[in-house]
Amino acid sequence: MYSKAKLILHPVRMKIVQTLIGSRELNVQQIAQKLTDVPQATLYRHLNKLVEAEVIRVVKENQIRGTIEKIYSLAEEEIGGKEELENVTREEHLTLFLTFMTHLLGKYESYLNQEQIDLYKDGVGFREALVYLTDEEFQEFAQELSTLMKKVIEKEPTKNRKARHIVSIFIPEPRK
Repeated sequence: MYSKAKLILHPVRMKIVQTLIGSRELNVQQIAQKLTDVPQATLYRHLNKLVEAEVIRVVKENQIRGTIEKIYSLAEEEIGGKEELENVTREEHLTLFLTFMTHLLGKYESYLNQEQIDLYKDGVGFREALVYLTDEEFQEFAQELSTLMKKVIEKEPTKNRKARHIVSIFIPEPRK
């Protein structure tokens, strides 16, 4: 799992995986339309790495004028299931989390380095909340959040829609 998670945490591969969330099936051109900052050769290279690692898969192949168009989707299996997570050492978890946080810092820095920003209008924000929930209440909350996230993830880009990164991190308090 560690190598699969580390593979996904690469910025380009993370973007590819995010474009396929929600049972999407897309060809290279459709993925490229969503990832306008990724050169096509780079996109192909990272798609191949994700296919080799079985993170994504080719679900269809269409014959188009002498070439084969591949349609990609996320692999059926859950990424980071319970068994896989239990096989990762504490040091590996910390490395993965630090990589993830570094990625987020880079996104935030890129936003702040723009010539003109409007934190309020752009909806910039970060929050932390300490909540007290039973395991069952937490699972219900996580499921509701997942349903809500899926609903907005499935919205296609349009001229009026801004791309926004929404991140959730759940960290339980240490046991006393």
